[in-house]
Amino acid sequence: MIESGGRIEQETRLWNVAAGRTEPMRSKEFAHDYRYFPEPDLLPVRVTPAWKGEILREMPELPDARRERFRRDFGITSYDAGVLTATRDLADYFEAVVRAGAPAKAASNWIQTEVLRRVKDIENELGKAPPPSELAKLIKLVDEGQLTANSGKKLLEKVFEMMMAGLGVGLDVITLADASGLRQIKDTNEIERLCREVIEKNPDNVAKYRAGNEGVFKFFVGQVMRASRGQANPQTVNGTLKRLLS
Repeated sequence: MIESGGRIEQETRLWNVAAGRTEPMRSKEFAHDYRYFPEPDLLPVRVTPAWKGEILREMPELPDARRERFRRDFGITSYDAGVLTATRDLADYFEAVVRAGAPAKAASNWIQTEVLRRVKDIENELGKAPPPSELAKLIKLVDEGQLTANSGKKLLEKVFEMMMAGLGVGLDVITLADASGLRQIKDTNEIERLCREVIEKNPDNVAKYRAGNEGVFKFFVGQVMRASRGQANPQTVNGTLKRLLS
């Protein structure tokens, strides 16, 4: 109003809900009507440019700037960046996982859907989450197809159990994955052996498939995955079954 040449009236205004604006309620002619008075105990604060510059240099990256950087540098959505910067510890954890080699988008998804869900169950203690380096290894195993997504979740559950039991020192998820039998079978000879066994045990379904009932194919895939305890590479299983059934 001042910049447009208007004059500010000293008055109390009310909010008109229906109109969505403020309106005059009652006027006040002088400043003392507002009961203003100086605060004698407050000394003036003089901020020099040098002091302001020093403060700015020492300040950590603030949440808004960090959200924008996450969105820009890691290619994640604004929503995901908002979740991951909800606390400084969580943002630091996410960046540490990415620095350890995990793809940023995959790390974002795993932390939000799997890690935070389990952390919530243990009173939001992020310190009980897997070390960033180990979570990065797990994510890479899934991303490279060495673990199925389901096996990755099972492995993460085992890691959380070890962390809760105080056994996190020396933890290595690759060793744990092998010891738990969770690593995906990619050996084509082994997968072909399993496929042949399933085909030999189900001649009736073989006949149905070869007669044009392609829906039976899912049965064979399911049986091979069951025989491999979910460890066989699904793409290899599909390709091998199609070749053997043709």
